[in-house]
Amino acid sequence: MSKVEEFEELRPLLFSIAYRILGSVSEAEDAVQETWLRFDGSATRPVSVKAFLSAAVTRISIDVLRSARMRREEYVGPWFPEPLLSDPYQDPARSAELADSVSMAALLLLERLSPLERAVFLLREVFGFGFEEIAAAVERSQAACRQLLVRARRHMAAGRPRFAADRQERQELAARFFEALKDGDVDGLRQLLAADVQLVGDGGGRAPQLARAVTGAQNVARLLAGVLPRLFQVEVTLEQHEVNGQPGAIFRDREGRILQTMVLDVLDGRIQAVRAVSNPDKLGHLGPVADAWALDREMKQARRPRPLTPPAGPAR
Repeated sequence: MSKVEEFEELRPLLFSIAYRILGSVSEAEDAVQETWLRFDGSATRPVSVKAFLSAAVTRISIDVLRSARMRREEYVGPWFPEPLLSDPYQDPARSAELADSVSMAALLLLERLSPLERAVFLLREVFGFGFEEIAAAVERSQAACRQLLVRARRHMAAGRPRFAADRQERQELAARFFEALKDGDVDGLRQLLAADVQLVGDGGGRAPQLARAVTGAQNVARLLAGVLPRLFQVEVTLEQHEVNGQPGAIFRDREGRILQTMVLDVLDGRIQAVRAVSNPDKLGHLGPVADAWALDREMKQARRPRPLTPPAGPAR
């Protein structure tokens, strides 16, 4: 195989590693491209191309994450990972680990870890790398990597839900949720939401967003039932779609451009969290992006009462 063929065969794995470390599709793609440049520029052929490329993309991603975390401290409002509609890497032997690790909830939990802990945890727990390969990738001893893994597992275990819903249950619940959403059915929505459900939006200051998280089934149901029908009045459409391996939806304007994504966390037969991403910087990889501010103005204009037409004067 040529260098290009070897690299392209491993590209899905490299992207999946980088995305889970960075939580960003665009930055993961850049990390993969930088990995190719290093591979292409190497004068010697590595014994294991997979090990070489995995190590390279891991180191690049760790460096990017360290600088990204400084930028996130100044981020406006809650920060969510960039939505991913499908994971390019599939491994039947590790399908459960791969699916769980790409969910919004898991990626947000990974934010608790240091960049090194995050890389070690992902390479070991999700991708099944041996400690010798992990140590080479993060440039630490195997003993140090084992300690990093212990700390990472402890942080992750503290925030994980105890029970996960199966795929069919999630999909059925999501279908009922989005149907109630389209109808503006407050009672129907409330019955599907956990008592302490949270609705959180990530607009990054670049799109209209909630001032703060909304908590509680009644509050969330009333807000969703009040806002979403108004979106539909300005010809926004809802397309159900898995987002980060979870039930979700893509909202598009009348021109088919992407307005936002929404993803649902389902646990114990109820929706525990509703997360929306409307920051246009995080949606561009999905296609053309809608002008959220223009739609917001159109919605507000549609709500204003029309002035009464004065009675016509006497005919002359």
